[in-house]
Amino acid sequence: MLCYVCAMCGRLRTAIRPACVGEENWVGNRTVHIGHKEPPSCAEAYMPQDYPDNRIVSSKYTFWNFIPKNLFEQFRRIANFYFLVIFLIQLIIDTPTSPITSGLPLFFVITVTAIKQGYEDWLRHKADCSLNECPVDVVEQGKVVRTQSHKLRVGDIVMVREDETFPCDLILLSSSRYDGTCFVTTTSLDGESSHKTYYAVPDTMAFRTEQEVDSLHATIECEQPQPDLYKFVGRVDIYKDKQEPVVRTLGAENLLLRGATLKNTGHIYAVAVYTGMETKMALNYQSKSQKRSAVEKSMNAFLVVYLCILISKAVINTVLKYAWQWSPDRDEPWYNHRTEIERQRHVVIRAFTDFLAFMVLFNYIIPVSMYVTVEMQKFLGSYFIAWDEEMFDEELGQGAQVNTSDLNEELGQVEYVFTDKTGTLTENNMEFIECCVDGNVYIPHAICNGQILSAASSIDMIDSSPGGYRRDLFFRALCLCHTVQVKEEETVESIKRGIHQGKSTSFYISSSPDEVALVEGMKRLGYTYLRLKDNYMEILNKDDEIERFELLHVLNFDSVRRRMSVIVRSSSGEYLLFCKGADSSIFPLVVSGKVEQVKARVEQNAVEGLRTLCVAYRRLSESEYLEASHRLTEAKIALQDREQRLAQTYDIIEREFVLLGATAVEDRLQEKAADTIESLHKAGMKVWVLTGDKMETAAATCYASKLFRRSTQILELTKKRTEEQSLHDVLFDLNRTVLRQRSISGYGLSLDCLDFGLIIDGATLSGVLKPNQDSAGHGNYREIFLEICRNCSAVLCCRMAPLQKAQIVKLIKSSKEHPITLAIGDGANDVSMILEAHVGIGIMGKEGRQAARNSDYAIPKFKHLKKMLLVHGHYYYIRIAELVQYFFYKNVCFIFPQFLYQFFCGFSQQPLYDTAYLTLYNISFTSLPILLYSLVEQHVTMETLKREPSLYRDIAKNALLRWPAFLYWTCLGVFDAVIFFFGAYFLFDNTTFTSNGQMFGNWTFGTLVFTVLVFTVTLKLALDTHHWTWINHFVIWGSLLFYVIFSLLWGGIIWPFLNYQRMYYVFMQMLSSGPAWLSIILLITVSLLPDVIKKVLCRAVCPTASENAQVRSSHRRKVGL
Repeated sequence: MLCYVCAMCGRLRTAIRPACVGEENWVGNRTVHIGHKEPPSCAEAYMPQDYPDNRIVSSKYTFWNFIPKNLFEQFRRIANFYFLVIFLIQLIIDTPTSPITSGLPLFFVITVTAIKQGYEDWLRHKADCSLNECPVDVVEQGKVVRTQSHKLRVGDIVMVREDETFPCDLILLSSSRYDGTCFVTTTSLDGESSHKTYYAVPDTMAFRTEQEVDSLHATIECEQPQPDLYKFVGRVDIYKDKQEPVVRTLGAENLLLRGATLKNTGHIYAVAVYTGMETKMALNYQSKSQKRSAVEKSMNAFLVVYLCILISKAVINTVLKYAWQWSPDRDEPWYNHRTEIERQRHVVIRAFTDFLAFMVLFNYIIPVSMYVTVEMQKFLGSYFIAWDEEMFDEELGQGAQVNTSDLNEELGQVEYVFTDKTGTLTENNMEFIECCVDGNVYIPHAICNGQILSAASSIDMIDSSPGGYRRDLFFRALCLCHTVQVKEEETVESIKRGIHQGKSTSFYISSSPDEVALVEGMKRLGYTYLRLKDNYMEILNKDDEIERFELLHVLNFDSVRRRMSVIVRSSSGEYLLFCKGADSSIFPLVVSGKVEQVKARVEQNAVEGLRTLCVAYRRLSESEYLEASHRLTEAKIALQDREQRLAQTYDIIEREFVLLGATAVEDRLQEKAADTIESLHKAGMKVWVLTGDKMETAAATCYASKLFRRSTQILELTKKRTEEQSLHDVLFDLNRTVLRQRSISGYGLSLDCLDFGLIIDGATLSGVLKPNQDSAGHGNYREIFLEICRNCSAVLCCRMAPLQKAQIVKLIKSSKEHPITLAIGDGANDVSMILEAHVGIGIMGKEGRQAARNSDYAIPKFKHLKKMLLVHGHYYYIRIAELVQYFFYKNVCFIFPQFLYQFFCGFSQQPLYDTAYLTLYNISFTSLPILLYSLVEQHVTMETLKREPSLYRDIAKNALLRWPAFLYWTCLGVFDAVIFFFGAYFLFDNTTFTSNGQMFGNWTFGTLVFTVLVFTVTLKLALDTHHWTWINHFVIWGSLLFYVIFSLLWGGIIWPFLNYQRMYYVFMQMLSSGPAWLSIILLITVSLLPDVIKKVLCRAVCPTASENAQVRSSHRRKVGL
């Protein structure tokens, strides 16, 4: 009874407590009992919950479901399903060709794909097993027990040693460091190699042994698993001696993520809160949306056309068959007597059966092997990017990576490039340049009379400058308002010794390069941050004295506030709130200080392309501090809406600041970034820069990177201008400006005439994209904005949130031209636009690897984008366009003679070719040459493509797969097919065709047509080849030789497994005839001649830019350049 009452009291306390801390709605949270221990009797009732084990499963298949599941997935593809239907028709009804002719190619395609997918899944199984069987140390009954990773459960206490990887998501309880912290690298999660600091729960940080940890009675209440790596909301209730539980807040700084690695810390004890597929790393396994290239869409459109042609052929032949048999004397020829069952069958059923038979006979016009060849071309071709030594970066020790091979050819179709600025165009390698305090500028290593002063001399100059108190407070603020950590191996004495010896090595590590640059800058100006110990931050001032400040609260930086703050207490007991952030977020909160002088310096530095931050402070009375501390604690404890509560609390605390000054940090432009952007412009691409930086800084970078030229007329669509005019008026003014210029240039495409540059900020963009316009009905702002952008050679979008970046990309994607877009960035804030664009490219930068992990391709530096697009993209598109058109061409050549043959065999569905030829035509005889061509063809050299970026325009807008090009290839196939068939037909008219007077039969006729066909389509590809290597010769001439040898063996041996021998001696008999040799050579020549003449005339009369480049390249080689 007593236990029941205690349990009811616990439930009542649970119901009351949320109301106190703001957790009104706790639906969906989880309770974790540390060590699986029941809480004391007066706590909440112990209700064990069922959580998944720690098993990771990334594989798609099991041994039992592989065959049915894989077959189901493969036959969801329309092409595979179509050929399955054809195969089943051949099995069910009497068709003119053997089911093997459709079944074998389909079986080959399905088998190859299944083996590839099975192998990939087997690799995933191996990776899963290595993870799941990894040894883990668990604390049980006061002892450390070794077990396997997959046996971990939520609530287990885990011991992790230095350099070991966390097996699941853990809450840090204690560490071997006396301050309860540990250092972690998250390289495998987000690519950041810097050491991050995590904190133990204050009440458990003193636990040092397994027995102490095992004695803990506590429960953790936290949110259900979420994929956001940087967000966690929870709290821990610690029970001590039947007293009310001590409640401590838990946040992302307490959560150790699976996949991260423990560094510079002997060992830690932590409790598992998320395991297996519920860990944040596993939740981020979810696949990205499938992207389809323009070439794939063209292929599907062409397939629909050919399907219509196939149905038309079948309908025409069915109608003509019954028209031809309408006469009684032709109804039942002596060689084709029908059975009684056939006589009694209804005419509609007979017509439908004949229609299906004709569909089967002509179905080879749709090439099933094209899908396999395209997949192989994309898969194998992607290795050329990874193997490119010019795209290897020595500093990073990495080359380009291909995360998906489905979009290789899309690299050759890009029309819009959206790029981030910091870390993408710039190096993200920050260097402190200067700071401005109350209008006075301080520069480390200042230049005086042409000589660079030492650090000591600079400090002497500072000592003599006015405003000493405010200046020193500014320096202290930058030494305290940050999240920088001192390297583990550094001590206070070693740091002081390094300063006195003038060493330039950095003692600091941080996930933010800006913060390290600012702290380093302060060190050069005489104020050195030493360490954080026992919640006290230590500073070495210019007098070589150590100052200690107690760190009370950190108001973390976020992209909405764009600032961070700390509350500290000085040794004299004074409470200080220091804040640093973007000028736009600091100036509105300032009530005093030399605002105008600082603002002028900030604007000047921004124009010079420097990154600026403003610093302010506020003194707090004890009552103000206690109120702020209470609000912060209450917001941090909340499980529901914690982020919103913290944001509201930060806004209440961060107010009425006194402005101290501003800093300027330089982020240098990346090597060859300007050259890359200039090349992209020449290639016809429009480059947009999307950044969160202020307008002046971003504009300076755009000028330095040649995005904007000095002759560029800048159009501004900013908040400042829309405050003076309405958004409607500004948009229409800008639209009139660009339209007037376009009318003057006569609607020309000259960039000199249309050289506009647009600058827009995030606030104005929100108004442009707002779905509901004002009541005045001024029209669609989006369309006006797009019209302005179409006439601008470059666009700069500044003060952009990550979501706005994706909205911009989506806006351009969905415009009426439907251009191909590419997004490139290096940080987590770029992931949204990378996923939104047709092609996403990640930079392996210093802001982590989130962008590289979520992209389609990853490159070390921005300069590598030039070769990625202008060379690899150009080649990929040329190759696959030829592959697609060539496949349709050779299948028209293959099947159209079969269609013509029906007019000469009474529409009896008699096949023209032997079953072996029908089966192997696309699989063996003509497949390898085009596959090799699509991998190694180079119509112009790499050097030419890099030297002449304008060649990219030749292939823009899917130029080689438009309908005119498709129609030309189809008509060429029909022409060649007519030459094959009627050329052989008229030559066969001679009844004494052979030397012994023997007449050729229909199989000899079909073999002659097929021989001309194979040689013609192969030689056509040889004529299209510009880049010859030994492997080209081997494959092209080897495939022709293979056809001849196969035909000799197929017709020269009586095969015991065949129930017919209709091809016996046919090929050899044909080759024994001199006229047959003459006709083969003549028909091949006549078939190839029109295409050769067309190319010669076009090259002479209206050569393309690529053809002119070929001539120039050939001339350079002759003169030895």
